[in-house]
Amino acid sequence: MKAVTWHGTQDVRVDNVPDPRIEAPNDAVVRITTTNICGSDLHLYNVLGPYIDPGDILGHEPMGIVEEVGPEVSHVKPGDRVVLPFNISCGHCFMCDERLYSQCETTQVREYGTGAKFFGYTKLYGQVPGGQAEYLRVPEAQFVPIKVPEEGEGMSDERFVYLSDVLPTSWQAVEYAGVPEGGSVTVFGLGPIGQMCARIARHKGFRVIGVDLVPERLQMARRYGVETIDFGREGEGVPAAVREMTDGRGTDSVIDAVGMEAHGASGAKAAELAQSVAGLLPDAVGRKVMESAGVDRLTALNQAIETVRRGGTLSISGVYGGTADPINMLQLFDKQIQVRMGQANVKAWTDTIMPLLLDESDPLGVEDFATHKLPLDDAPRAYEMFQNKEDGAIKVLLQP
Repeated sequence: MKAVTWHGTQDVRVDNVPDPRIEAPNDAVVRITTTNICGSDLHLYNVLGPYIDPGDILGHEPMGIVEEVGPEVSHVKPGDRVVLPFNISCGHCFMCDERLYSQCETTQVREYGTGAKFFGYTKLYGQVPGGQAEYLRVPEAQFVPIKVPEEGEGMSDERFVYLSDVLPTSWQAVEYAGVPEGGSVTVFGLGPIGQMCARIARHKGFRVIGVDLVPERLQMARRYGVETIDFGREGEGVPAAVREMTDGRGTDSVIDAVGMEAHGASGAKAAELAQSVAGLLPDAVGRKVMESAGVDRLTALNQAIETVRRGGTLSISGVYGGTADPINMLQLFDKQIQVRMGQANVKAWTDTIMPLLLDESDPLGVEDFATHKLPLDDAPRAYEMFQNKEDGAIKVLLQP
């Protein structure tokens, strides 16, 4: 089959690889019909090379048709249309019973002290072959797949594929933000997650201020009633601009949907250098750098801390990779800020989100969310375009 594989920093290719097969009684094999490029995939494209091997299959936002199931799988059957969450979770351990599916104890990657395995995402999360491919082996298939309606009018892949990551990640980010009724939230970063956070927050009736520096992203957010601030123009003045819009206080909550890819002056150059060095070193040495150095560009996080009002809540959905990043603890403590963060527990939010996807009015705008739909063979160009924010690329779908 064809699959998108990693071969080095900014080097992804479409290779012919062996077809997946049932390896355990609770496996399934799914023929992929649509798969996405996630902003987190760009971390692999640029930063996390020490934790990935050439030939690893990328991708963790797929959906498709069940082809085959193992004897212990009764949840789905061949022919079912399914979305595959990026979490690989068992559904019955202590953590899954707590609805913390990203911390599943059955699939935790204890070698690296991390949580549940993910599809297509480095040794840190199990090095499981990903979904940017024609077929995918699904472990823990007695629980993982989410059944969706058969394809028909109003039931396109674009309607459901974001259940794999974008929608639950964004929904959790808004829930974790703890915005009070009728309150306000600033969203830093209007990429796919930030855009959907803004739409969900508006759907819940909150005032939303979105911050980004890409004109197309700002324009998309404004279409959904989001007030916007151009980081390219305001720069370090974003917190002051938000305070000016909110009686001098800042918004009740802030969502950092940027993570380690933030641009800006404060610490960005040093972190960018650390990222580059880590990516060029031999894997074992590079991993040590990642694990002991401040490799994240913290501009967005620092501005988020400064922007949220005193006594407010900071919700972090952007991915960070450093273990020694300098964080302004004085400001966090002094302002009495609550902080919540973490990988999305995808299936904890599925039942809440599904009715919105079945609503013909499409309240979250999933049908027009993708800016590009490309064949799988175009993946190398798609990664480059998404990384460089070219051609208005905000969300890219690949179709095998």
